Amino acid sequence: MKGQALDGAKTYKVHLPPNVPAKNFWSFVIYDNQTRSMLQTDAQFPSLGSQSQGIVANADGSYDVWFGPPAPAGHERNWIHTVPGKGWNVILRLYGPGETWFDKSWRPGEIELQP
Repeated sequence: MKGQALDGAKTYKVHLPPNVPAKNFWSFVIYDNQTRSMLQTDAQFPSLGSQSQGIVANADGSYDVWFGPPAPAGHERNWIHTVPGKGWNVILRLYGPGETWFDKSWRPGEIELQP
C-alpha cells in the first residue's frame, strides 16, 4: 500500500493503540484529493473521533477506524464513508496532544487496505 493513493471504492482500516495522547479529543477527517475540501458524502461531516456518539473502543482501549464506501459488517460505528471514483486523504487531529505524541512513543498504525 505504500505510495499508493487511497481509493474511495476500497475499504481500509487504521488502528489507534490505547491511550491516544489527546487531552481534549481526537478525530479523523477525510478530504477530497481533487478539491482539497472535506469529502462530500451522505454524512454531514466525513469524520469520526473520540467525541463521536457510539464509537466503540476495543477491550484494551485501542480503536480501529474503518474507511470505505459501505460500512464493514459489525464496524458501522467506527466507519467513515468514502466515495467510489474519488481519491481521498485523511488527517488525524489530536486536540491537546500529550507528551507521548511529541516524544513519538505513541504512534497510530498505518492505514491498511482490507481484503
